[in-house]
Amino acid sequence: MALSDLLYPDNPKRKQELIHLHQELLECMSTNFHATNELVGVLNEHLGCTITPIEMRESSTVKENCENIIQVMSEIQHQVQKIDSDMKDKLEPVLYQKLYDIKEPELEKIAIAQRVFSIIFGEATSTAAMVAIKLLGSNHLTLTVSKLIGVLAQIGASVLGGVSITIIGLGLEMILHAILGAVERSQLLTAVRSYEKHLAEFKAASEKYQHAIHEVTSLVRQQVQ
Repeated sequence: MALSDLLYPDNPKRKQELIHLHQELLECMSTNFHATNELVGVLNEHLGCTITPIEMRESSTVKENCENIIQVMSEIQHQVQKIDSDMKDKLEPVLYQKLYDIKEPELEKIAIAQRVFSIIFGEATSTAAMVAIKLLGSNHLTLTVSKLIGVLAQIGASVLGGVSITIIGLGLEMILHAILGAVERSQLLTAVRSYEKHLAEFKAASEKYQHAIHEVTSLVRQQVQ
């Protein structure tokens, strides 16, 4: 046992807690990468987007991976805004308002959207129109993307940001350095508390984000079958 462990016997426990929390964070982040790529696939296939899929990089830090997924989420937001702009430019105001009228039948909204896409692309499928309507009408998706971007930015800027994705990098570099003395011991406790806070927020935002994406992708699968 290291001398620092003898002086501060709770450090090994804190170390294990931190590693466990780190694993939870990475699992949650990995799920978000997968969900984001699902939505990217739908946008690319049905709406003519050219968004590049993403992957977690174990050689990168938490911050770098957060920045990677934020960039793609921001591109998704941009594409949804572009769809809205196209609808507004090419539709009469009355028809445009119908797209956001909760009382308007969804089939009517899809027909309106398909008319616009036919002008833009020359032809358009009902699936493309349905995806567009789902994205435009989903405040849930819009809000969850914005929320998750905010949480990811906080994680990237926190004590977690510079930590390598790999558990080995975390154990050897951050933890062993952190338990060398009283000041570092305090930093370790702070790191654990920071992980707990951000992970709780990250899990909650991620669940809503993944659910919102599932609503869109499941409708697409049903439409294609």
